[in-house]
Amino acid sequence: MTDTLSAPHALAPATGPTPQKLKRSIGVVGGTLLTLSCVTPASTLFVVVPDLFSGLGTFTALTIAIGSLLCIGVAFCYSELGTLIPSAGGEYAMVSTLAGRLAGWLVFVLSLLVVMIVPPVIAMGTADYLAPVVHVPAPLAGAGVMLLATLAGLLDLRANAWITGVFLVLEVVAAAVVAVLGFAHSERGMGALAHGQVATEGGGHSAVTAGLVISGLAIALFITQGFSTAVYLSEELENPRRNVARTVLATLAISTAVILVPVVAITVGAPDLETLTSGDISGMVTAWSNSAVGTFVSLCVALAIVNAGIVMVIQNSRVLFASARDKAWPDPVNNALSRLGRFGSPWVATLVVGVPGAALCFVNLDTLYGVTGVSVTGMYLLVAVAALFSRRGAHGGTRAWRMPLWPAVPVVLIAVLGYVLVQQDTEYLLWTGGITAAATLYWALYLRPRQDSRWLVSLPEDAGH
Repeated sequence: MTDTLSAPHALAPATGPTPQKLKRSIGVVGGTLLTLSCVTPASTLFVVVPDLFSGLGTFTALTIAIGSLLCIGVAFCYSELGTLIPSAGGEYAMVSTLAGRLAGWLVFVLSLLVVMIVPPVIAMGTADYLAPVVHVPAPLAGAGVMLLATLAGLLDLRANAWITGVFLVLEVVAAAVVAVLGFAHSERGMGALAHGQVATEGGGHSAVTAGLVISGLAIALFITQGFSTAVYLSEELENPRRNVARTVLATLAISTAVILVPVVAITVGAPDLETLTSGDISGMVTAWSNSAVGTFVSLCVALAIVNAGIVMVIQNSRVLFASARDKAWPDPVNNALSRLGRFGSPWVATLVVGVPGAALCFVNLDTLYGVTGVSVTGMYLLVAVAALFSRRGAHGGTRAWRMPLWPAVPVVLIAVLGYVLVQQDTEYLLWTGGITAAATLYWALYLRPRQDSRWLVSLPEDAGH
């Protein structure tokens, strides 16, 4: 491909002053805690999964299971590319180096689209789960969570690993309570998982088609997509050649179990199909137990959402920091976004992520999940394309974790993800396509004419250590 970076060029610092480097301060445990917190299993279970229940009914668990199987292949790609190219730039650094600068730029835009919009919308869900204690308007609750997450994001990453770890324990406990109660109040056998039915508005039932399952896969991929955070943290992981893959794969396995087991329990434990389709998980928990247990679970979910906000702000700020270090913007913007604070965190980039995120809580984002699903699917597809080039030339001799069944895994992923993408709603495709087109225009008019001084993807000097 034209514009593909050669290995020596890709691994060299950008021209000019020595690029700022993040501090390697966390191991597999800390990285896994942060990455799991970005997946935020409990808030995903209580905020995102109900939308799947409303459209897929008893096939929700099956759809998530299929999405998780696809994510194994995606995780293989992330593990190999993340150890080959351990940069805070994550997907864009990997794809730029292997598949070309334009492809890397588009991945960067898609990843920003995902991680900039999702945190405030999930944060607004805090209001629903604080309701048993205090009533706060959703925009105000969301803005408060985003500002709190921004303040936490300015701290040392090691401190954040422990903060998010404590919150993570609470949300896993909440998910476990839901699973135990659901199985203990089983209304239907496990066979119901293989017979897709959903309640209709008129009080009847309808079958869930294969087309609906395929369309729902984009959201199912989004549900567990947080495992990719490990590659954003690879520049701060000790011994990234070994620990990136361990963190990615461990996170995917744990998050899938934490999400999928309660979904199965809810499916078999819901008193009727109408209740299941409504997706009112908190209401089901209260009905299975009592209001005290329901309140406990709701507060755990509220903490999980705060936890997710902290980790997403950390992740997003690292992406912006890396893009500035790699000269993606005009010089004044690059200089500001690449500044590190006293705790070693990119403080300007953190503020740029968190403060607008608080403002977005007051914006109507009805198409969020659809656009996010399309963006995640497109991002995974481009990562799979980059994985096809991971063993050519100098990259083939670089010490890195290598996926099994290469190149079959990325080839199958490209075919499946491409099919899932074209099955999405036209409105969401147009929204995402329009943003991608604008990003391509910026590339054509600003970045490409300045390819010797802009969008120079670099790796930290100790990447191979």
